[in-house]
Order: sequence, then structure tokens, then C-alpha cells
Amino acid sequence: MAEGLMKQLYGRDCYVQSAGVKNDLEVDGFAVAVCQELGIELARHRSRSFEEMQQWGDDLSGFDLVVALSPASQRQALEFTRFFHLDVEYWPVMDPTGIGETREAKLAAYRQTRDQIRARMIDRFGPPPAPDKEGEKT
Repeated sequence: MAEGLMKQLYGRDCYVQSAGVKNDLEVDGFAVAVCQELGIELARHRSRSFEEMQQWGDDLSGFDLVVALSPASQRQALEFTRFFHLDVEYWPVMDPTGIGETREAKLAAYRQTRDQIRARMIDRFGPPPAPDKEGEKT
């Protein structure tokens, strides 16, 4: 969700790549659904681990900031960044997996997490730029 939100809000102003502690391959269907409500396409997105990021050519030293959304990802990010000069920030957001008994309750939990992430982005990076006439962020 975070990568999709960041790209929607800030467009090409920064390079964004999401990675997790483990590779689940498929993005959670509830995450896909609540992001689609905002016009964010996640259905084709595949999650990957930090190790896969490096194997696929993303050099962690080329990043300025790692945002961790869980304590486990924060620990792993700090481990991977011991040798690189970049910042690691921990944004505690609710983990919606396993919350709610009904589909609507689960969607509500995912919406809450999505909105927490979006609010943290705007607090950290400022209001998103307004789109120009062609729809590009300026």
C-alpha cells in the first residue's frame, strides 16, 4: 500500500521501492481493494524482500530513506543499512491482517491502515503537488 500511495501522491518526484521482511509474492486482496478505492492499482504488484531488492539490482546505498512500517522491518532495515549512509524511520501503523470477522470489518481495518500511511506521508513529505493540465504532478 505504501509504495502505491507514495507514487500516487508524489509521482516522479522520488524513486520508491517497497520491500518487506519476507516475500509473500501476492499482495493481499484487501490491500488491493482499499487502494483501488483511491485509484491506486496494486493487483499486478509483487512484494519482495530486502534480499531480492539487492539481487534485482537495487543498491541500498542509492536510497536516502527507508521507512519501516513494522518493528521487524525496522530491525531488518537497520541491519541492511549498517554500512550505508541513509536514514531509517519507523512509522508505527496498525497491521490490519487478521483483524475483523466479516469482509466489511476487514476492509475497514485496511482502510484505517491505508489512511494512517497516507497521513504519515503528508506529515513527512508535505502536501502532494497539484497535477498540471496533462495530469502530471508538478
